[in-house]
Amino acid sequence: MTPPRKRLLIVDDEPAILRFLRPAMTAAGFDVAEARTGRAALELAAARRPDVVLLDLGLPDMDGLEVLKDLRRWTAAPVIVLSARGEESDKIAGLDSGADDYLTKPFGTEELLARVRVALRHAERAGREPEPVYERGDLKIDLSLRRVWVAKKEVRLSPLQYALLAALVRSAGRVVTQTQLLHQLWPEGGATPESLRILVHQTRHRIEKEPARPRHLKTEPAVGYRLEAPDD
Repeated sequence: MTPPRKRLLIVDDEPAILRFLRPAMTAAGFDVAEARTGRAALELAAARRPDVVLLDLGLPDMDGLEVLKDLRRWTAAPVIVLSARGEESDKIAGLDSGADDYLTKPFGTEELLARVRVALRHAERAGREPEPVYERGDLKIDLSLRRVWVAKKEVRLSPLQYALLAALVRSAGRVVTQTQLLHQLWPEGGATPESLRILVHQTRHRIEKEPARPRHLKTEPAVGYRLEAPDD
């Protein structure tokens, strides 16, 4: 039996973008719907319950970040921001508002499809594995057992180092912003981005073969950190 097509909602008011995206995403196997305003997007999302949303920030009736915040009040469906706003502050604002990923226009179809696949895999794993097992190359992290191995040898981590990896595992393949990590790791406050950089540096020395050239725990300059997507 053929599985149902994933529902995808494109939110953009640029006709050229819609002409580009609709056939590309339809050909990739998605059931595509379009909205050209923020209000239409919220109505369509409530009615169709999309599996993934592609969201432009520059909408004619409301800011895309407000649309994103409204969506995040009731759905965990992946949202990938597609925007001409390429400043680091815009990326941080989008990710902090609940976006799963951020692509700056112009972008290629293959890159977009790759990002969509990662976002959907992450959502599916989160739905069926509340405490996932992460494996990539020589690194294995089992959140159910709270244990970490490198090259099949168990690695001892401090509680804070483990908490950092756990936060990144739950968003593997996606950027987690500095603000998000600071709130998760130091909920009482008082920590700074420098505190986080030191923690990342220490953790790399525990899990990376070459900490200066990390294969697993990557930095997104001025935005945050990402644990590379696990092996399939």
